[in-house]
Parts: sequence; C-alpha cells; structure tokens
Amino acid sequence: MWYVPDASKDAKLIYGLGKNCTEEEVRTAIEQSTLMNYLQQVPVKKDDLFFIKAGTIHAIGAGVLVAEIQESSNLTYRLYDYDRVGKDGKKRELHVDKALEVANLSSSAEPRQSLRVLKYRKGVASELLTRCKYFEVYRMLVNTERRQTVHYHADEVAFRVLLCVNGCGTISFEGGNITFYKGDCIFVPADSEVLSIHGQVQFLDVRG
Repeated sequence: MWYVPDASKDAKLIYGLGKNCTEEEVRTAIEQSTLMNYLQQVPVKKDDLFFIKAGTIHAIGAGVLVAEIQESSNLTYRLYDYDRVGKDGKKRELHVDKALEVANLSSSAEPRQSLRVLKYRKGVASELLTRCKYFEVYRMLVNTERRQTVHYHADEVAFRVLLCVNGCGTISFEGGNITFYKGDCIFVPADSEVLSIHGQVQFLDVRG
C-alpha cells in the first residue's frame, strides 16, 4: 500500500502497464530504453492511496513522497532503472528474468480513489484506508487542546505501528513520554498499556 503524504504539482507514479504486453516486448523495450512507453503513469496528489497487488510493476516518480506498507517481505526485483549509474559509474543490477517470472503483463486498470469515511470521537478522527490478509491500515487525525489527550492501545492479537505523516506531539506512558515529529515511526507492542497522545498530528495506524 502506498499513501501519499505529499506530492508536487504534476507528480506521477507508475502503476502497471498501459496495455497488454508479451515478455519479449518487455525485454526488447528494456534493451532499447523504451519501457516507459508501455508503463501506465498515474497523476498523484497529497492524501492519495494506492493498493498495489503482487506482480504489479510500480515505481515512484519525481516529487512524490510515499509511506509504504507491505507484507513481511523485502524482496524487490528491479526491472528497469532509467539507465542511471551509481557513484561508482556503473549501472545498478537488474533482475529481468526473475521479474518477468512474476510480473503481471496485462494492462492495469487506472486506479481510482475510493470514498473514505471519517469517524469522529473527542479529540480524534479515523478512517479505514485498506484491509487485506496481511495488514490493515487506518489514518488517524489527532487534534487535542491544552490538557486533552487521546487514549490508544494495542490489543493482545498483534503489535501496531504508528507512522507520523504530518504534525507533531507527545505520547505518554507509565514512566515517561516520547516526543514525535513528521516521519517518526512508533512501535506499540501487542497488549500494550494505554497510551496518551497529545498534539496535532496525522498517523498511519498499521495493524498486522
């Protein structure tokens, strides 16, 4: 899942192919540096959400900041690298054979932003962003006044992760507190104590 905390004007990302392709067409396009002609480029703006199924060719364009949530795997096959070179002057390794074994080479429907419904309670609003068999993610907006706090805890089923995508604040617990800012990631153990959150902040609330 990609959530976009920020994006510049005219920013885009790659989401699948714009038309059906054969494996040979893709190999030829990589060799001739024309693969971009086959990829689907999607305009993006702040707060957009994209669920990317396994096998979908994808890439982040210039001017896009994304928060990426994925299943417990860090395996990525590099199909194309825009002919860039590293500091050593060499091109990075591609994994064309392995990528084509698992890639979906059918055209992808252009992703649409679905309707999202905020639910409110005192000091906080939340909405479900996505749910699949690997994880579920909510967006949580906290806006507390002087001494007001929002209570939060993880149940005994699984740990949670709070990723701050905007704003700042504090999380208090027995024995101390943590100050957090945009970009900070907070791990909350399963069956946690009740935490108190104070500030003006947007979290991605990730549950395994």
